[in-house]
Amino acid sequence: MATVSLEKTTDSIPAWDNELLAQSITAAGGAVYCWDIVADRMEWSGGAAEALGLNHTDVPRQGTQMQRRIAPDDLPGRSIALSRLLDDGTAYACEFKLRRSDGGFEWIDERGSIELDGDGKASRFHGIMRVITPWKVREAELERMAYYDTLTGHLNRARLQEALDEVLSNCREEGTSAAYLLVNIDRLGLINDDYGFDVADSAIVEIGKRVENCTQVGDIIGRAGGNQFGLIMPGATDLEMRKVAEQILFAARQREIVSEAGPLAVSLSLGGALLPKDGANSREAMGRAEEALSKAKIQGRDRFVPHRGSANRDAARRKSLATGDAVMRAMKDGRLTFAVQPIVDSASGETQLYECLLRMLNENGELVPAGLFIPVVEKLGLIRRLDKHTLEMALLEMEQVKDIHLAVNVSGMSATDPSTLDHLLSMVHIHSGVADRLIFEITETVAMMDYEETARFANKLRDLGCRIALDDFGAGYTSYRHLKALSVDIVKIDGQFVKDLHENKENQLFVQTLLDLADGFNADVVGECVETEEEAQALRDRGVKYLQGYHFGAPVIERPWGTPALSIVSAP
Repeated sequence: MATVSLEKTTDSIPAWDNELLAQSITAAGGAVYCWDIVADRMEWSGGAAEALGLNHTDVPRQGTQMQRRIAPDDLPGRSIALSRLLDDGTAYACEFKLRRSDGGFEWIDERGSIELDGDGKASRFHGIMRVITPWKVREAELERMAYYDTLTGHLNRARLQEALDEVLSNCREEGTSAAYLLVNIDRLGLINDDYGFDVADSAIVEIGKRVENCTQVGDIIGRAGGNQFGLIMPGATDLEMRKVAEQILFAARQREIVSEAGPLAVSLSLGGALLPKDGANSREAMGRAEEALSKAKIQGRDRFVPHRGSANRDAARRKSLATGDAVMRAMKDGRLTFAVQPIVDSASGETQLYECLLRMLNENGELVPAGLFIPVVEKLGLIRRLDKHTLEMALLEMEQVKDIHLAVNVSGMSATDPSTLDHLLSMVHIHSGVADRLIFEITETVAMMDYEETARFANKLRDLGCRIALDDFGAGYTSYRHLKALSVDIVKIDGQFVKDLHENKENQLFVQTLLDLADGFNADVVGECVETEEEAQALRDRGVKYLQGYHFGAPVIERPWGTPALSIVSAP
């Protein structure tokens, strides 16, 4: 071990009493010193220069020299901490940047105590300095991860939402306006499938740069979702919002994206909200921009649609927001669960699987029908959270009961959103051993809205061993080509064609057509909404394999397999 060398600059400064302590601190990359406050002389332990990144000639010998080594922006904080120590004995601890001899800086953690003379005045300061640069770098990295998207470097969704609330607060206080644009990269999932995630990620990064190039000083950009960016424009008017939206569209159309797989033609769809008119808080603003974005997609994509409100719509929205708040509170309080309805073998009548149907209990413990809150949650853009919540409950239930097969419903937003798909895939991965007992149900109408993305969603989950069911089969008049692309395992005949099947000739003809279509791609068939034995027998006679409806059992909260109904608490 290296010996401690204390170069004395004055006889009034004593030698160190504890060389072992000083040696330990030096070995750990720190340095101890004694500062004679009256004479303004500093004495350091051996190895101090190396520990602090200084040449031996640059080691401060006076308090004034020390001050010149400290970063100017950190001097006030250190001076305040020292003053408190001198004034009332407050424990001294301070962090600051110390300039090395090469011009760079090291982060220093400094702690110390005062020695008083016979008159009770401060005579000496005994201090220890420790280089904490690696910890500060890690701290900065953790902060960056907490606030910024790791792929693009822009704000993540949580921080973007916080920034939007801050801008809205300023709008109210100052009487100004702002705008929020939601920028969607169209059909990113196809790029993922055709070229891989690396190429898709490069497209996301490039679009983020192009959006950023269309911004002004003070604008805030963040990644709002897997294939979406949010742009906050403080002070912007409706006209300025439209102008920026067109600039972003032009930037995407102007040239293809250069990638490892070659040039990529990418289109964008944009929705916009003017603030605070279109939203009193970040959730409202984001929801209205998402509504406008949905209209842009329906109108053919590659365009911008601003949100347009009305008095009646605003009243309905306020009611919807209250319902949305109630659902989020129920999720937080563990008042969301699901009822189960049996799906039976048409020949034996034995239950083969159960469909999970989300239910909510209000604060009085009363059951709230799904029809009163699911459509509202979909409009508010919160349905993906409910999809994840329902899936998590189903997975936990399947882990507890090893022989049950469960079917969970998936909304259109989840089925066509790449980031939600990634989350669902990871959830199934975590709960290993249940995939082959899990069925995801997607309605035919949703599937046809964006069947390429839905097909991608279905194929990824089938790769894990899950099965895919097409719900309400017949409602969307799906073509054979679309069904083949979706690669579904089960089709569920819409209940409107099952009603009075035994005596309704038109329904008989339609059901037979649907059965022939399903048989063409080897999918099992479920007859839904069976209410009478006559309807059940008519389906059996036509070869339908599974039956579901009140004739075989209503949805119930109580578990037929004997365990208590499961609910979980989730953060809002």
